[in-house]
Amino acid sequence: MTAALFSETSPALVKKHLSPDLYQQLRHLKTRSGFTLEKAIRSGIRNPDSSIGIYAGDAESYQVFSPVFDPIIREYHHFPKGTAHVSDFTAPDLPPADPDGKYILSTRIRVARNLKGYEFSPQISLSHRKEMEETVIKAMATLKGDLGGEYMSLKNMENPAQPVNSDILVFTKGDRFQDAAGINSGFPEGRGVFYSLDRRLMVWVNEEDHLRIMSLEKTSDLSAAFKRLGRALRSLETRLDFAWDKTYGYLTSCPTNLGTAMRAGVHIRLGKLDRNREILNRLAREYHLQIRGTRGEKTKVQEAVFDISNAQRLGITETAILQNLHKGIAALIKAEEHL
Repeated sequence: MTAALFSETSPALVKKHLSPDLYQQLRHLKTRSGFTLEKAIRSGIRNPDSSIGIYAGDAESYQVFSPVFDPIIREYHHFPKGTAHVSDFTAPDLPPADPDGKYILSTRIRVARNLKGYEFSPQISLSHRKEMEETVIKAMATLKGDLGGEYMSLKNMENPAQPVNSDILVFTKGDRFQDAAGINSGFPEGRGVFYSLDRRLMVWVNEEDHLRIMSLEKTSDLSAAFKRLGRALRSLETRLDFAWDKTYGYLTSCPTNLGTAMRAGVHIRLGKLDRNREILNRLAREYHLQIRGTRGEKTKVQEAVFDISNAQRLGITETAILQNLHKGIAALIKAEEHL
């Protein structure tokens, strides 16, 4: 039965782990918000090239549909059964990874967060999306000092793809995977971007998750970006209650982001390694790094500029992610210089 749902060529983990018997067991279940298995796997069915193929519509999805979510999460994250995620946002004092600025163009650390009590983006109603947006706007208005800034609603922008200020990162309607999952529903209503006046802190509201909180540097100073993000989170956590699970950490719409829900990365130009991808890929595996195109996932590498970030998110602390990234970048730069 489940094989007929997915394309024969589908590599999706949900296809692998959703047996016919399990499908029959779960197909009639619903979370309290009305989220169903059919909604959860819709993106994987409609997109034959989906690698995961399942989304969570709310925090409860991870319990109600745990027989399929759990094995997918364990395989993707290499997360042993019986393990519990632990968070640690202690900021280490790391020296700049590229003090002379020869290779690293910029640094970005972001975390995804969803508010407790609200459906996630694939399931949330327009009224709840707007209500949640207002709650977040009020919380962000209390950020002080260098964290203070303004909120810009995407609804009020004539063309979100071309923001008024080019130094403000603005998101557009999600890709076909997110669209099939229902994440684009009502776009751009209830969505916007908060940005600090110095443009070093930005928050996307109601993209794939309720919040994407980003700390940015135009240098290789990972510690500075990490500390700023930590300060922002501690302030927001006094006013917002984030969805958290004792096993899986911070809960997200896509199970690939569970745990820390953190992506710490750099834009780095590696001309020699671009021509020696075997070495690049070996170092990435050794230091648990993910290599993406210049403009992120599913994009091409332009002018030898890579987006390189952590591959691990669950079962590792935020501090450890930063330390691993710092070591990995140092190894990449050393290889680039010696080729």
